[in-house]
Amino acid sequence: MSLLVVQGHPLAETALAELSALAGATAERTGPASARFTGVERSDAVVAWCCERRLDFAYLDRPRRLGEYRVLAMDMDSTLIAIECIDEIADFAGVKPRVAAVTEAAMRGELDFPTALRQRVALLEGLPESVLQRVYDERLRLSPGAEALLAAARAAGLQTLLVSGGFTYFTGRLAERLGLHHTLANRLEIHGGCLTGRVLGDIVDAQAKAEKLAAVCRALGCPTSDALALGDGANDLKMMSLAGFSVAFRAKPVVQKQASAGINSGGLDRLLDWIPG
Repeated sequence: MSLLVVQGHPLAETALAELSALAGATAERTGPASARFTGVERSDAVVAWCCERRLDFAYLDRPRRLGEYRVLAMDMDSTLIAIECIDEIADFAGVKPRVAAVTEAAMRGELDFPTALRQRVALLEGLPESVLQRVYDERLRLSPGAEALLAAARAAGLQTLLVSGGFTYFTGRLAERLGLHHTLANRLEIHGGCLTGRVLGDIVDAQAKAEKLAAVCRALGCPTSDALALGDGANDLKMMSLAGFSVAFRAKPVVQKQASAGINSGGLDRLLDWIPG
C-alpha cells in the first residue's frame, strides 16, 4: 500500500470526490491545489485521470530523502531539455514535420527506436555541421526546474547520469555546462563539415540506457534501487524500471502508467516535493 500525492492545479471538491472514488480512499486536502490519499494501491485509472487534467502525481511506498539515493539518471530530449534536438536539426533541412512525426511514434513505443532513429538521421544528410551549434545556441533550453533539481542532487552527493537516444554533440555540452558526471548518446557521422545521414556505432536504445544506469550503480557499489530515473518516452522505460523511484516528465501515457510518479504541470524540481533534499 502506498501514499498517493496529487498536486498541480486547484482541486474543486467535486474533482476530489471523483478522484477519491477512483483511488478507493478518502482525500486529505493539503492545500488548494494538492491532496493525498493514504493506504492505496496503484491505479491506472488514477494515473489517466491525472494525465487528462495535467496534474502531478506520485505513489510513495516509504519516505526517503534525496541523500538516501546515489544516482540521478535523466533522459535528455523533452526531459532535461525542453526540445527534441533531432526535430530542431530537421527544421534546418525543411523536414521537421516528417521527422517529428516519427519521433512522436517512437516515443509512444509504436516504432522500433533504432530503425526510427536511422530513418530520421538519413533525412539530415548534407546539412552543415554548423547547424548543430545553431540548435544548441538558439533553440536548446533547459526544462523548468532543471537547475534547481541538479543543484539539490549535487548538494546531496548524488552522481548524475544523462542518457539519450539523441546526440553526443548536445550531451557533451550539457555535461560541461551543468557539471554532469556521466553521459551516453549517439554519435552523428560528419564528413567534410556536413552530416552524412548516418550514426556511428551502436544505437543508444532502451536497453543501452538501462545498461548504462546499471553500470554506474555497479561502479558505485550500490543497487539500482538507489537510483532516481526521469524520462518521457517508451525508450526510457527499461531504465526507469531499474530505478528505486521513476518519474515520467510530461510523458506519453504508456510511460506515466509504469512510472512511480508523473509530472504534468510542475517543473523537474517537483521531484523535490516528494523526495526532499
